[in-house]
Amino acid sequence: MDLTRRHALAWLGTLAGAAWAGQAAGAEKAAPKAADKAADKTKAAAPKAGGPKGAAKALPPDEEAWAELAEGNKRFMAGTPRERTLVPLRQELAKGQKPRVMVLTCSDSRVVPTLAFDQSLGDLFVIRTAGNVADPVAVGSLEYAAAHLGSIVLLVMGHEKCGAVAAALTGEKPHSPNLRAIVKRIAPAVKTARAKVQGDALPAAAIEENVRQSAADVLKRSAVLRQMVEAKKLTVMLAVYKLESGEVVRLADA
Repeated sequence: MDLTRRHALAWLGTLAGAAWAGQAAGAEKAAPKAADKAADKTKAAAPKAGGPKGAAKALPPDEEAWAELAEGNKRFMAGTPRERTLVPLRQELAKGQKPRVMVLTCSDSRVVPTLAFDQSLGDLFVIRTAGNVADPVAVGSLEYAAAHLGSIVLLVMGHEKCGAVAAALTGEKPHSPNLRAIVKRIAPAVKTARAKVQGDALPAAAIEENVRQSAADVLKRSAVLRQMVEAKKLTVMLAVYKLESGEVVRLADA
């Protein structure tokens, strides 16, 4: 009878151990499932990459080019230009150039686009004339850059205290026929500015109007560039350079 009782107790102990082991195994299986459910909830709550709440929307190529110029201008104003290793860059550019941005600006020695935008060799295709007036040679140069080098932005940039605009504001006739040609091209912008403002605000207004007129003249004189603008292969942007601060202020587009 004692033997039977011992066997029964042993048998009950075995059953209890098996039950405990089963519960432990069930808990182990349940834990991963609970973790998986929690992970699923976390994934569901997280914004999807590439969706409206995901990565920032990419800029179109022309605005991306401007954003790069604007960042470079900030570095220029702060006096913290990027360090560049020019020798290998120069050697690479000997194979060819692909400047994304053309700049039509003034010949003034204080206005240097490559420095003002903290760019380097091969970055900008720059045309400089007094008063940023584009004659046939300048227009042809812009056509070459846009049609053959792949430039996608034309930035027309005037600047504060422009001597050519100041000469046009006086209304006097220069003695040289070449200087008269420059003033003649700027005179309509001065007339437009006078119709809008007077007094101390006039020079700045005339400079801005001259930038707009220069851009309009380029497109008027170039079917090549005009067609590229219409096909959205070229964007014209306008700006004014501040001499003391070094800031380039973008104007409303043409």
